[in-house]
Amino acid sequence: MKVDRLAIPDVILVTPPRFGDNRGFFSETYNIDRMRDAGITQPFVQDNQSLSRQKGVVRGLHCQLEPYAQGKLVRCTKGAIWDVAIDARTGSPTYGKWVAAELSEENWSQLWIPPGFLHGFCTLTENAEVQYKCTGLYNKASERAVIWNSAELAIDWPVKPEDAILSEKDLEAPEFSAAKSWFQF
Repeated sequence: MKVDRLAIPDVILVTPPRFGDNRGFFSETYNIDRMRDAGITQPFVQDNQSLSRQKGVVRGLHCQLEPYAQGKLVRCTKGAIWDVAIDARTGSPTYGKWVAAELSEENWSQLWIPPGFLHGFCTLTENAEVQYKCTGLYNKASERAVIWNSAELAIDWPVKPEDAILSEKDLEAPEFSAAKSWFQF
């Protein structure tokens, strides 16, 4: 497994090997020992999957507060996404900073986003399927969101604001500064 630490070292890009032949391929996408060696040590308790039918769908920026904070191991099994992690851990030297990686069925990479980070993604293709493992169970009362294009975060999204396709909930999310009091990780 290839392991790359991004500009925020706690966010890890892992790429499992694929072994192919004339039938297709085989890949071990998760192995607790290999993940532990990469620095991903928390147990996973929930798997999620989404399908976004259109290019330009933006989902996020989401997180859950303690004690329900979730770490996520995200991969795109069909199509491609641009995946973003924003450090929301109060007191962290990278607080308010973001990193991103393209995840696709072609590059087979996965992004580890630790608890205490906001997460979101933008679809780069139609019919993008995203799967992710979570270290915590979903808890509606602890869920929070920040507006995807917060001027304070200055995320360089691969979609123009007028072309982004968002849910009502994500359109109504506050700026990062309005949400700072939520994040006590």
